[in-house]
Amino acid sequence: MRRHVGTDTDAAHIYGGFLATLTAWCEHHQIPHEGIPVGTIKKATTGKGNASKEEMIEAMCSKGHAPCDDNEADALAILYLKKEGEIYV
Repeated sequence: MRRHVGTDTDAAHIYGGFLATLTAWCEHHQIPHEGIPVGTIKKATTGKGNASKEEMIEAMCSKGHAPCDDNEADALAILYLKKEGEIYV
């Protein structure tokens, strides 16, 4: 294995490991799963596929929520996508 330099590569490796673990767990428990591209979530929530973290938080606040951070705002946005039937996961 070759050593890569930089945090972007580290983040990609960590994400890959997380995705593999989550996929294995879902398969083991026979839970259907599918990824949603980040741009899809942002576009459905704000109208912009490249919305900032602040814009995602503002969008959830406009729906009556008070997310503590951008991660919570993203989770709420995914819930709305599924609930409103805009995307099938």
